[in-house]
Amino acid sequence: MTVYHIKKKTQAWYGESIGILILDAAYPCIPGNVGNASTFPFPVRYEKVAGASIDRLLNQQDPELAEPFIQAAVRLQESGVRAVTGACGFMALFQQQVAKRLDIPVFLSSLLQIPFIHQITNKKIGIITANAACLKSEHFTSVGVSQNLPMAIAGMENQVEFRDAVLREKGSLDSGKIQNEVVQVTKELIQKHPDTGSILLECSDLPPYAHAVQSAVNLPVFDFFTMINYVHCALVRSPFSGFM
Repeated sequence: MTVYHIKKKTQAWYGESIGILILDAAYPCIPGNVGNASTFPFPVRYEKVAGASIDRLLNQQDPELAEPFIQAAVRLQESGVRAVTGACGFMALFQQQVAKRLDIPVFLSSLLQIPFIHQITNKKIGIITANAACLKSEHFTSVGVSQNLPMAIAGMENQVEFRDAVLREKGSLDSGKIQNEVVQVTKELIQKHPDTGSILLECSDLPPYAHAVQSAVNLPVFDFFTMINYVHCALVRSPFSGFM
């Protein structure tokens, strides 16, 4: 029989590879959303960042949120997760501060995938974001992304159902309407930038619609789910089985 040992005295349970920092917000997180644990084919653990509202993170971009983010990430590390991610691409602002305080991998924003996406496609990257007006150069530089890379950005802030359900937290969400909205926004981006070679869904609320987006534009589609799955596979390797 295998002999097991505790990893740290602060860890009281096991089996969660990925810790997810979640905003202090209230709206329906449907399957496919990073905020829905059933999205993932492996156990995850959540930690809410106290006071990190959508307004403070997206609109105000409040630097005083750095410490609550660090504290929440430390709690996840102490609980035994093997890496910490986020549930909003705008958490990019705190990537460096959190990474410096943790001893495990930190990948807070879907934007971290941009250099990889560019290397494998060598084409312009279309970014669909929750709010294009709020996505600043600091979000890119904080995760080591050069703005010299070819990118085209389109936002969801003027789409009625997305705006009211997510950004304004009305308490309900019509998934069919949001799917139509994000597909339309993506199509319009491609029309303006026909040299686009891939799509990155910055927002953690958009992966439920990745399949519909891909069906509409026939391009590789990246999002939080592709990133988290990738890191999980690196952290929890399994032996191969098969035959010769």
